[in-house]
Amino acid sequence: MLTLLLIFFPLAAALVLFLFRPQQAKIIALAAALIELVLSLVVVAQFNKAEGPQFEVNVPWITSMGLNFAVAIDGISLLLVLLTTVLVPFIILSSFSHTYDKPSSFYGLILTMQMALVGVFVARDGLLFYLFWEVALIPIYFICLIWGGEDRGRITFKFFVYTLAGSLFMLVGLVYLYFHTPGSHTFAIDALYQAGHSLSATEQSFLFWALFVAFAIKMPVFPFHTWQPDTYTVSPVQGTMLLSGIMLKMGIYGVIRWLIPVVPGGVAQWGMTAVIISVIGIIYASCIAIVQKDFKRLIAYSSIAHVGLISAGIFTRNAIGIQGAMIQMVSHGIIVFALFYIIEIVFDRTKTRTLSELGGIRNVAPVLATVFVITMLGSVALPFTSGFVGEFLLINALFQYKAVLGAIAGVTIILGAVYMLRTFQKSMSGETNSKTASFLDLTGQEKLVLYPIVILIILIGIYPAPLLEISEAAVTNLLHSISEVTASAN
Repeated sequence: MLTLLLIFFPLAAALVLFLFRPQQAKIIALAAALIELVLSLVVVAQFNKAEGPQFEVNVPWITSMGLNFAVAIDGISLLLVLLTTVLVPFIILSSFSHTYDKPSSFYGLILTMQMALVGVFVARDGLLFYLFWEVALIPIYFICLIWGGEDRGRITFKFFVYTLAGSLFMLVGLVYLYFHTPGSHTFAIDALYQAGHSLSATEQSFLFWALFVAFAIKMPVFPFHTWQPDTYTVSPVQGTMLLSGIMLKMGIYGVIRWLIPVVPGGVAQWGMTAVIISVIGIIYASCIAIVQKDFKRLIAYSSIAHVGLISAGIFTRNAIGIQGAMIQMVSHGIIVFALFYIIEIVFDRTKTRTLSELGGIRNVAPVLATVFVITMLGSVALPFTSGFVGEFLLINALFQYKAVLGAIAGVTIILGAVYMLRTFQKSMSGETNSKTASFLDLTGQEKLVLYPIVILIILIGIYPAPLLEISEAAVTNLLHSISEVTASAN
């Protein structure tokens, strides 16, 4: 019942906003998001870290197709549900200083997207997973299209086409598995796992690429990333936060839940290729970030670099790598949310995101500068910040997998320091100018958004054990099942 509440409560709140269009839409949306957060915390409190999937619901839905409404939560799901339910209230609160046209629609779309995101992370049926995956695309498309910036029509169309094309690859792969399930055909996750394991090497290779392309576009990783910088830049800041903080985690989660366990043979054959592509993306995106002039676009490219490291770590099929990916997803989500919010604050006060037009902000806004420093240090993986824990585990896993690739991937820390310190120097240091001389420091509402995020960055960096313990059993079981299949195949 808790799982169903987590999925459908945001949808119910969204329908209230769509149908009744209340005057205080933002307050209702924030209240709904906070209730959703409380529900997720109840799940955390009742969650048994040593057990497998919990809070299961499995009822027949379309019996003629063998389709069940099957959802459950394990440690891998729980971390991402928690990330979603923590970030959405902050995303809504960050919008309180803005007045959006059609606020009921705006906040209703955010809550609808939250519903779909939670559904993706708890689905235990292949087609149900696909349906939630597609539903998540609809609200973010309209958020970007209606409230986005200049040239939003062309850019959001490209984003829609890219992600829809990737989704079709995934659908083909899932349907192919469906017709190879043992006995009567079904989309149940365990049956799809069995179907994938029984396929020939050629079939597993085909399925690997069908699923990998779908997930790689969503993350995105090089060379499937070209939709991302423009979309992040033109979207309203809340849309960018949803895309970067949570939605890209759908692709990473898909690799962990629906690619590696389904076609372990295909991953064994093509995993090295995926790691190399991901590592190339790390260096490529970091170098592009260094030369960016637009603050928001710079962080967009930095996100590609961070996701590339997560992807590379996952394909090592190492417990350290997958655990590192799990905690890095949480860390990246909260850090990139804070960075994009800081960018929006700077833009609201100066009407520019061009770094060369900024400068001296720390002289007039020391609190904002301090928050930016802490967030920046988390992004460059300074010890005792959340970013360090995940990156250390991921690079460690890559060194164990292939030392050369680990060494190359480790360069991301140096490159990240270069572009983030350069950004701080150009925006915060130096003397003020006509655009920054009257810059106001953080307001009470802005502190209410950013202070808890800063606390999380430090707290996770100092004591990451609770998050690692949540996902540990699920990661161990996942890798154990893969090793059993690999051993029996040999």
